[in-house]
Amino acid sequence: MRVRRLTLPVLAIALVVVTAPAPGGAAESPVEWREVFSPDGTITQVAVPVAVEARAAPAEVDAEVVPIQQTGAADQRYDLVFVGDGYTASELGAYHEHVVGKWDELSAVEPFKTYKQYFNVWQVNVVSNESGVDNDPTLGSAKDTALDMGFWCQGRDVNTERLLCVNQTKATQFGALAPQADQVIALGNTTKYGGAGGGVATASGANAQAGQIAVHELGHSIGELADEYDYPYDRYTGSDPVEPNTTNDPTGAKWSRYLGQPSPDGGVVGAYEGSRYYKFGLYRPTENSIMRTLGREFNLIGREAMITAFKEKIPELR
Repeated sequence: MRVRRLTLPVLAIALVVVTAPAPGGAAESPVEWREVFSPDGTITQVAVPVAVEARAAPAEVDAEVVPIQQTGAADQRYDLVFVGDGYTASELGAYHEHVVGKWDELSAVEPFKTYKQYFNVWQVNVVSNESGVDNDPTLGSAKDTALDMGFWCQGRDVNTERLLCVNQTKATQFGALAPQADQVIALGNTTKYGGAGGGVATASGANAQAGQIAVHELGHSIGELADEYDYPYDRYTGSDPVEPNTTNDPTGAKWSRYLGQPSPDGGVVGAYEGSRYYKFGLYRPTENSIMRTLGREFNLIGREAMITAFKEKIPELR
């Protein structure tokens, strides 16, 4: 089955996850905070100057939509949509392999593995004029691509080589060609490790490690989980956060039913200081889950939040 959509119905659906505000409060300057992922799995936040993004003309938003996995109606499934950048018409076969590889990697992680049949996965064949992405292999090299993807976040005064930014406006326009989009992931045609979080998550298509970025981002968009790393702020003094996997209570009473239990990400559930961008004053349930470091499992609290979200949306699970 192949689907071609030439219009942009309900574009807002494609933008379920919005760019997070600055951790700890609104920024004084016009910046957006983006997650940066390193090859060793560590995650940090960096302030990126807000870009003025051009929209693609409606006539330009024309791409074939290929179902990778379709198991039910879009309103009763989680719909994951891949859009590609830097893939020419002759490279769509490689792009397909990259999409399938990222979905295989993601769906091997629990609870996606158990609930794999409740996902629809779509591949939008965005065709670029040139192969590759900007600033690869060196800063300053430019490619004519459909979604303007590039390392160094397109040189927006960010000293972060592996921050792979994309024109999120264009990416969501193309993502909206799928029947529905609960999370849009833009894959860049590059072997170099890189990616970014945000309204549209990005990852290097041809890099075997980069699929873990999608796992982490779906923790945000499906489970509404907080980040569990402790950068860049010092001490938190506010009220208890709403996310289920972070608390200002050093006893960990928020997840009392799990205290002392072994967790699939390793170790035992407790209250570990350092979470949600703060070194002190906030606590996470385990030492090191996927919400803190890529390549890990969800902890018990994160896994429960994901499964609860699945059950709320998917009629067969209620």
